[in-house]
Amino acid sequence: MKMKKNILFLLLLVSSSLIWAQKPSLNKAYNAYSNQDYIEAKQLIDECVADPKLATKANTFLYKGNIYMYLANQEYELKRTDNTYVIKYPDAPVQAYDAFKKALELDKNVEGYSMLSHAQALPSLYVLLFVYGVDVLIANDYKQAISIFQKATECYEMGTPSYKLNGELYYYYGYALEMDHNPIAKIYYEKAILDSSQNINVYVRLIEQYKNASQQDLVLSTIKKAKVIFPQDPSINISEVDYYFQIKDTVTARNLLNNLPVSIYKNADHLFNASNCYIKDGNYLKANELLKTANSLNPNNYNILFNLGVCNYYISSDKFKQFNELEVIGDKTNSAKMKVEYDYYLNEARVYFEKVVETTPNDLNVLNTLMSIYGRLQSPKFDEISKKIETLKKQQ
Repeated sequence: MKMKKNILFLLLLVSSSLIWAQKPSLNKAYNAYSNQDYIEAKQLIDECVADPKLATKANTFLYKGNIYMYLANQEYELKRTDNTYVIKYPDAPVQAYDAFKKALELDKNVEGYSMLSHAQALPSLYVLLFVYGVDVLIANDYKQAISIFQKATECYEMGTPSYKLNGELYYYYGYALEMDHNPIAKIYYEKAILDSSQNINVYVRLIEQYKNASQQDLVLSTIKKAKVIFPQDPSINISEVDYYFQIKDTVTARNLLNNLPVSIYKNADHLFNASNCYIKDGNYLKANELLKTANSLNPNNYNILFNLGVCNYYISSDKFKQFNELEVIGDKTNSAKMKVEYDYYLNEARVYFEKVVETTPNDLNVLNTLMSIYGRLQSPKFDEISKKIETLKKQQ
């Protein structure tokens, strides 16, 4: 009786081992796909791709392309309806693209029952690739974003898109390229305009590209075109001011700068960009005024705080120069007033640069400027920041 039990146990063990040792099966992957169980289908098709024999078959990759594409669709739909949903397979669109390409490489005529062929699937894959690319771009991974947008663009241009993106794909592709210091960025900004873009940033960034390339005719023609399309948006007006400062036509630049629409005061970005024009013109007082308003609209923004520190530092330096000149001629009354103004702006610079250091505590340029301010103010913080700077220098 005991022997029979042992034999039964061994049979069960062997049977269990056979179940776990089942070979990868395209049929099982297809059945899971047909049942719309895309996670199960993914696991099964991944086993097929890892199998040396099945990895040579075009059907394996056609199945994988379809499975991953529908899996990505399913996940993005869940994300659309539930913002808290965390996408588990974010690279599924790229996996689908690569799989369809592999299927095409192995057999350009491969087909699957109730499945999209590579010729049908690739032109429809651009939306999923675009959405994934934007997520990667937001994470500041420019090189990976460029790779994804390249694939998305290829798919988008395979035929007449079923859903036109109106330049957004080209804009984000161009932006990723620009952030990666790739000069071909302007090609994609130009494509965005040809694709009927209504995004003001396309024009602003393209104008910057033309400025950097010293293509003056294209700068002016793009500004003119943008003013027609976006007559109420001051972004283009500010870009125009910046252009005239760049080519040293300060008369035109100042005239345009002094006539910017009052709508800039409603937007922190517009105020910041306009303040940069005043900084270029050496008008730190006006720049400081705009930046303070920008700071009230967008508190604790690094760029705004940094420029506030810079403006107040330069204003204090100018006040100190005037103070010395008044001292030399013996005008004690006005020199005393100027000393008060000098101290005020220097303290303002200290406050703003201290806020910048809270964000970037190891920026030596900012720390050195702050050390100089502490020295002028005879602050007890001078020794502390000096030691910190020496420590950071030794670590470099």
